[in-house]
This record gives sequence, structure tokens and C-alpha cells, in this order.
Amino acid sequence: MIASAADAYKRVFVSGDAAQVLSRPQPVRHTGYDFPVVVERIEPEADEVVSLSLTDPDGALLPAWQPGAHLDVVLPSGRQRQYSLTSDPADRRRYRIAVRHIADGGGGSREIHERLRAGDRLTVRGPRNAFAFIEAEQYLFVAGGIGITPILPMVAAAERAGIPWRLMYLGRSRARMPFLCELARLTGGDVIVRPDDEFGVPDPRMIFEQTPTGAAVYVCGPPPLAEAARRVLSLHDPTASLHTERFSPLPVRDGAPFRIRLRRSGTEVDVAADESALAAIRRRLPGVAYSCQQGFCGTCRAGVLAGEVDHRDRFLQDGERDRSMLTCVSRARGTELDIDL
Repeated sequence: MIASAADAYKRVFVSGDAAQVLSRPQPVRHTGYDFPVVVERIEPEADEVVSLSLTDPDGALLPAWQPGAHLDVVLPSGRQRQYSLTSDPADRRRYRIAVRHIADGGGGSREIHERLRAGDRLTVRGPRNAFAFIEAEQYLFVAGGIGITPILPMVAAAERAGIPWRLMYLGRSRARMPFLCELARLTGGDVIVRPDDEFGVPDPRMIFEQTPTGAAVYVCGPPPLAEAARRVLSLHDPTASLHTERFSPLPVRDGAPFRIRLRRSGTEVDVAADESALAAIRRRLPGVAYSCQQGFCGTCRAGVLAGEVDHRDRFLQDGERDRSMLTCVSRARGTELDIDL
């Protein structure tokens, strides 16, 4: 009877036609809360890439996590940034993240590379997972540059489980590609390292047309890489399940221009059809808080005082949407918004 009930549950809530209504996906999983960590050590991993080992100040075990998870990291300056966990989930004594130095970025990576030292304390939130690692019969992993960070624990998990896997690791040069030595120790699958300076810029068709039928495909890297994966796999193997994560803002789709009144600042800003409200606000308030720029962390949340919002986030609950918005992705439904900034 128990088995029959379980099968019936799966048919209705997992695989049946009603599953999309009765079991809505929850792409962001929350575990743990804000808590302090200590920077145990900082190590170079490649040109312009360092890893940080983070531990509990009292030596306690850290919250559990699964491959694909990330941390929200609050830096000493108050900046909040997100970094994928790239260590072993079984090691709860320490977390490891890796950060590429981006000289013309928002300042988070510069702060880590130029100011952070072993022994410094940070506040982190999570781990949270918007890039969940699913069970599959075989895997294709494609990582571009620093996109190897969430992929590495997935490859190691597939290796331990004895599941067939292949990794295509892309980058500008081997010197800029972190964790090559760790990957070399994984011998249960195929690791293909393809730096541009040796092989030229790769053709996405060459990468994804070789996907094993029905494989779970994980892609993390520049937006064109994920877009190519969607395009090629839709023609080559519609049975493949595609999972992507990106480190850049989402492109604005179906946008229209509107104006935001920043009530506390006593100013107005015009938002173009192809830019986010956050990007426009930062022209007037460069120090405004933000992190993921993809609508799931909530760092850029702002109170809405007047106007109707076109909500495009994955964070706010239904009861919060009439008075708040995430400026990184959401927009005005009309021509104007008043927000509490």
C-alpha cells in the first residue's frame, strides 16, 4: 500500500500533467542564516584568480550544502556579492570560494584581491542553491573560465557515484583557468581543456552536438555559451535537460522606458527600454546595494511608494509584491514609479 501511494504521488505531483500547477518549482533553496566566518587562507589558483577558505570562528561545523550552491558574502565595505562554493560538500569544517579580479567591475573582486587578508572576518548568508545538481544517467559539463567554480563539485560528485561524465573546460589560456590540477586527478570521465590561445574560439555546435542522448547538461560561463546550448540542444537532442548559471545581469526583454522618482534622494532617473532599473539608479546612487543582478537574492530590494510594478524576480512572496520590488530585474507597468531610495 505504501508503495502504491508513493507511485500515485509521483504520478500526480512529479511526472503528471498537473505537476506544474500542484508542485511549482522553487529554484532558490534557502538553508542557514547570516553567520560569521573567518578567512582561514587566501591562495592563488590562476592568473587573477584567488581562492578563499572560510571557517567558523569557533571551529564549529558549517551549514550543509549541495553542488551548485553559492554564498552571499558581505565584504568589510558593506558590498554584497555571490560566489559559488567550489569545495567538497562533505567537508563542513571549511567552505572554499574562488574570485577572479575584475578591474573594471563593481569593486567586490578588487576589494577581495587588494584588501582582504587571512584572519579577516566576514558575514555570509546561505548556502543557497539556484543551480541544483540533479540525478542523471550521464552528464555533460561545460565551464567557461571562472564558471568552473560551481561545476567542479558536480564533476567530483559524478566521479564518486560512478556516473559517466564529460567536462569541456573553456578559457582564454591555461594560465587563467583555475583548478586544472584538481581536475587532472578525476579520471572516471573525460576532461577536455580547450584554451582559446591554443585552439581558437570554440564553435558551440562542436561542443553540444556531441551531447550523449538524454544527458543532463550543466553550463556555467559567459551568456553566449548558455544561449548556444539552448539553440543547439533544441535541435540536436530535445531530451537533454539543460541547467545554466550565469555571473552577469540578465538581458532586458520586452522592456519599455519609464521614470523612477527616488523619493528619499529627491531626484528622478529615466530608465531606458534596454537597461535595468538598478543600472539607471546607480547613475545617481552609485553606492546602492546589489548583488546577483538576476532577481533571486533580494539585496537590491526597494520599497514601492507609488506606481504599478512588472515583477520579474524569483524572490518576493505574493504578499510583498504590492509594496516592494527588486530593481535588478523588475520594471514599471506604466510610465512612472516612486520608490523609497
